[in-house]
Amino acid sequence: MSITRRDTLALGLGAAALTILPFRLSAATEDAIAAFTGGADVADGGVDLTAPEIAENGNTVPIAVSAEGAAAILVLAAGNPTPGVAEFKFGPLAGSHSASTRIRLAGTQDVVAIAKMADGSFARASKTVKVTIGGCGG
Repeated sequence: MSITRRDTLALGLGAAALTILPFRLSAATEDAIAAFTGGADVADGGVDLTAPEIAENGNTVPIAVSAEGAAAILVLAAGNPTPGVAEFKFGPLAGSHSASTRIRLAGTQDVVAIAKMADGSFARASKTVKVTIGGCGG
């Protein structure tokens, strides 16, 4: 089997695309966090994020988030083409500041939850979910 210049060029461009793509997705996640927080500092902890360690199917991954005293919670999937998954808002009469849902994940990635507290501060939690069958076309 001989490799032509065209094959070499295609392999090189494919390798370059694979190295650049994660940075683009990470930048989209960071942009979403900055838009939600307004550029404020985000502290680790204060948010409980429950997600499975291994998800057999990326189409329906169950998650639950809670943060006592939260006014809103943003859930992001860092590796999805569109990282914003859900935003939950809680009013002053909310019985609990928690929510659960099923989300779609393109592959193994971090799920991030950012909570805006009633006092204006922000808290963060993240968890890596290993996906065996991707849900966003993978």
